[in-house]
Amino acid sequence: METYTLGAMESRFADVIWEHAPVTTAELVRLCGEAFDWKRTTTYTMLKRLCQRGLFRLDNGLVTVLVSREAFLAARSESFVDESFGGSLPAFIAAFTRSRPLSDQEAEAIQRLIDDSRRGGDPSC
Repeated sequence: METYTLGAMESRFADVIWEHAPVTTAELVRLCGEAFDWKRTTTYTMLKRLCQRGLFRLDNGLVTVLVSREAFLAARSESFVDESFGGSLPAFIAAFTRSRPLSDQEAEAIQRLIDDSRRGGDPSC
């Protein structure tokens, strides 16, 4: 999967699409007008940009999702760990916990993720 990076407004716009998809362009223009005070042209410009990046598809006035929010976040997280910590998840966790200790609930949730991953299960929280 391609590495995806989004600016703050691109991310907020993508969230609107993920939340409402499939969505017509008319409805998307209305939603963005309410949420961001955007004009139609701004919505279409942003939509074109994210379609070119392969996240969404516009076909006959209907916007559909090509990459789910979960897949996008997973790819972005992997890219961050790769770039910042040489792909080492333990190094990431060590850096994270140096400034903020894990709560008991967080440690238990992480342990469940590890256990599920070892069994080949779905490692979702």
